[in-house]
Amino acid sequence: MSTDTKYSSIHYNSYLQVDRITSAQSLRSDEVGAHAHDEMLFIITHQVYELWFKQINFELRSIINDFSKRQVNEKNVGIAVSRLDRIIEIMKLLVQQIGVMETMTPLDFLDFRNYLFPASGFQSFQFREMEVMLGLKQERRTTYNDKPYHCVFADTKKETLEGLEKGNSLLDLIEDWLERTPFLEFGEFKFVEEYQKAVVKMLDLEKEAIMKSDILSEESKQMRLTMLGDTNTYFSNIMNEERHIQLVKEGKLQLSYKATLAALFINLYRDEPILHVPFLLISKLVEIDDHLTTWRYRHAQMVMRMLGKKVGTGGSSGHEYLATTAAKHHIFADFHNVSTLLIPRSALPELPDNFRKNLGFYFSAMKE
Repeated sequence: MSTDTKYSSIHYNSYLQVDRITSAQSLRSDEVGAHAHDEMLFIITHQVYELWFKQINFELRSIINDFSKRQVNEKNVGIAVSRLDRIIEIMKLLVQQIGVMETMTPLDFLDFRNYLFPASGFQSFQFREMEVMLGLKQERRTTYNDKPYHCVFADTKKETLEGLEKGNSLLDLIEDWLERTPFLEFGEFKFVEEYQKAVVKMLDLEKEAIMKSDILSEESKQMRLTMLGDTNTYFSNIMNEERHIQLVKEGKLQLSYKATLAALFINLYRDEPILHVPFLLISKLVEIDDHLTTWRYRHAQMVMRMLGKKVGTGGSSGHEYLATTAAKHHIFADFHNVSTLLIPRSALPELPDNFRKNLGFYFSAMKE
């Protein structure tokens, strides 16, 4: 490419291909001679969704590429946090767009809905790509009319989704990254043992405070002790490796035992400067799950408002199916569960000086 070509001028319209974009709205209601004004809003809103899905997937591929390496550069962890933050801001827009769609009334929608069969949002290939890349596995999905989610796609797209399923999702790669943390045992410092001691001490102090209270009735004391729980509340799963592995096999947990311990350590010692960025990374994944769940729920409520209990244009159970996905399709739920295991900063085991000095937060493979 010559220098002249490289720096030649370009017009706004041609650079953004505005004419192609703005001519891509063909109203089905006009084609049948029954113009429905709000069909334009319906088309544009969904086209904008697809553009944002494309951007989200673009960001996810870059993060997955960086975390696919056996040695993840610490700089790339910070970059991943920034890109996940961008995805979160986009997801906020996706939720807000539902409000724009809801300026269309149910009667407005019925003016053109019958012309849409069998088109359905379920057929959004980019949305399914996003789910799979994040880590939603087929066996954890709510089925679509008792059929696999990819049954609505042509063979090439179906093969693409199956290929993504076989590869490593972002959840898989983050789990692998966490498993390589070097600090769960360091010399004489053994995190699990120290954490267990701290929990026992914390619970004993809280129980003692409750029992010594002179303003609580015996009934209130017992109620507070029940709410406080005991070591089983903390240790039954996370501190019992065999139990944890069994729950993973049963599909009740996804993260491995070691990865969960690492996530717990990062959450507890987030104030250590070297753990701040890894904590942000985990937090962003949780936030993505939250916004995706919010979007699914708002989508389900919008469908209920528009259609009541009618069957969706794609043949699904409409609101019921969408509400079920909002309740079940959590991808990073195990990071949420870590909050159950948190203890106050004041109860944290003190990290030994030599541990602090030698702590190098490099998630890389051990040299063979």
